[in-house]
Amino acid sequence: MTATQRYAAAAAAAVTIQVIAGLLWAGAAAQRLQTLEARLDRLSALEVQAARLEEQSTSLRTALARIEGKLDRVLTEEAQQ
Repeated sequence: MTATQRYAAAAAAAVTIQVIAGLLWAGAAAQRLQTLEARLDRLSALEVQAARLEEQSTSLRTALARIEGKLDRVLTEEAQQ
C-alpha cells in the first residue's frame, strides 16, 4: 500500500467517522425535539384545564356571593323581628 493509498484510506475513514457522528447527533437532536413537542402538547392540555378551572371558580365565587347575600338578608330580617 502506497502513501497515497494510505492517505486516501485515512481520509475515507475520517469522513466515515464524521458522517456516523453526524447521524448520531441528528438522531439525538430529533429525540430531544420529540420530547419537547410532547411536553408542549401536555402544557397545552394543562392550559385548557386551567382556563376551565378559572371559569368554574369565577362561577363559584358569583354563586357564593349570592348565597352570602341571601343569608345576610335572612339574618337581618330575623334580627329585626
